[in-house]
Amino acid sequence: MTAIDISRPAAFSVPALESDDVRTDWTRAEIQALFDLPFTELVFRAAAVHRRRFDPTQVQISTLLSIKTGGCPEDCGYCSQSAHHETGLKASKLIEVKKVLAEAKAAKDAGATRFCMGAAWRSPKDQDLESVCAMVEGVKALGMESCVTLGMLNAGQALRLKEAGLDYYNHNIDTSPEYYGNVITTRTYQDRLDTLANVREAGINVCCGGIVGMGEDLTDRVGMIHTLATLPQHPESVPINMLMKVDGTPLGGKDALDALDFVRTIAVARITMPASMVRLSAGREGMSDETQALCFLAGANSIFYGPKLLTTANPVADHDKRLLARLGMTTMDVVEEGGTDEDHAHHAADACSGACGH
Repeated sequence: MTAIDISRPAAFSVPALESDDVRTDWTRAEIQALFDLPFTELVFRAAAVHRRRFDPTQVQISTLLSIKTGGCPEDCGYCSQSAHHETGLKASKLIEVKKVLAEAKAAKDAGATRFCMGAAWRSPKDQDLESVCAMVEGVKALGMESCVTLGMLNAGQALRLKEAGLDYYNHNIDTSPEYYGNVITTRTYQDRLDTLANVREAGINVCCGGIVGMGEDLTDRVGMIHTLATLPQHPESVPINMLMKVDGTPLGGKDALDALDFVRTIAVARITMPASMVRLSAGREGMSDETQALCFLAGANSIFYGPKLLTTANPVADHDKRLLARLGMTTMDVVEEGGTDEDHAHHAADACSGACGH
């Protein structure tokens, strides 16, 4: 039998992946080369990287609750909660601590090990932050991992959340530096990076990712991944969101992103940030089971249970359970305090982004 030559032409230049060492010196050209790989080759490489650090049959289950909805002064073009957009969403006050903890208990009983809380603020006021800290303490007392997204934080606020025992803080970069101004004008890209630095300095794990399908092109998805993968330390949690189109928002009429392009973004995130949890976040309501299965194959290892992500729809928990059962996948346990570094690499992190990129 004649051997088939499967070697690549010289022009087919991609980074060597014999090792999955964590790098923070990725170039845009290297990331572009990954996106340019044939789809099956890219997913194969991502799956290989994924299984060297994680159990590929496990996902972490999280639940996300909006603890303060609407009335946000930011003008994020995708967000139903912005006061700049006519979406029909009424602003609400911060939910009482006891009600939040009741929701957390219900989420735990439904199988979630991570509870995430999001508030539509530009940045929290000190009195509100104290209430959030009480929520964090209560969630931790239930034996769950905690994550919040509250907008911009200064150094002192980050330290207060650390004192309360917060595990993860979510603050997304949303897109590339070049495309960012097409989406948001009320806070700068550097503002986001400054909050991430404050969170990191306080000793809180970072949850940071972005949204695709906002009208950006491939170079912007390259730029988003490049920003994340060249931070001084990779985010422990990287949520990749598909735009949830909301009537009344500037981005509500954007054409849907091709599902395979979304899977490619998951795969490139997995390869460039091999030790991070890659979160399949907002947009699952519009994805087929087959698309979600490809995302798991490409290295995603977290989903959210529950009917909503902040204000937008999410597949109901029973459907998710059936899908995981069909795929033969199981759920991760919460990491106990004092676990090994390997335990944390396998189980840590969360994506509190939902449809809002605080």
